[in-house]
Amino acid sequence: MNIADNLEAVRRRIDAAAARAGRIGSDVLLVAVTKTRSPDEMGLAIRAGVTDIGENKVQEITEKFSPVGMLAAKERAGARVKWHMIGHLQRNKVKYIIDKIDIIHSVDSIRLAEEIDRRAVACGRMMDILIQVNTAGEESKFGVSAEDARPLIGEIIEKCRAIRVKGLMSIAPAADDPEDVRKYFREVKEVYDLVSRDADGERLTAEYLSMGMTHDFEVAVEEGSNLVRVGTGIFGARDYSG
Repeated sequence: MNIADNLEAVRRRIDAAAARAGRIGSDVLLVAVTKTRSPDEMGLAIRAGVTDIGENKVQEITEKFSPVGMLAAKERAGARVKWHMIGHLQRNKVKYIIDKIDIIHSVDSIRLAEEIDRRAVACGRMMDILIQVNTAGEESKFGVSAEDARPLIGEIIEKCRAIRVKGLMSIAPAADDPEDVRKYFREVKEVYDLVSRDADGERLTAEYLSMGMTHDFEVAVEEGSNLVRVGTGIFGARDYSG
């Protein structure tokens, strides 16, 4: 496994997918998903040019934050990587990551948003979030329906003063053929376009449409995603034996 080579291959695929949609690959943010990966592996990815990392679990963030931060500063002349919380976030765990995470992708309720807001106010920061949308209606996945996304955003902006809504996130259903999930990406893009019309550039920026993972990111980019979350495509298959 060569992380640098894998990363370059993923970027070439992003460029090609963006070109097919009449877009520029550099406009798509690549978030390296580091679930189960060691700080050393993450350091290799950072050395190869990764600027944003995504974690699914609060515990992994808290364990890796300091060592990875030191590696990033060493590899990038003092610069830091941005941390994305991409997994489901329980309200009682917000306090552990509020001072570490740059953006939370998985907000799907006003109660979670209010807890994030409360913790952000307490530590004197503005927290960026994405609203998770579940257009497939899968009970196994979190997220609000397409119809509920804009009302939730409005409620968050009304009730929360330390949150900035940066856009939407979605996880497509598992499918052997990525073409089978194209319609779901298209539906989320339609919601995103409506949200973008509401953007004020301050509390609602609608900067990101986070769609696409290792198995389907090319289709997601073709359908308008400008942030993809890729793990195994960069690091290889995960080993859960430990």
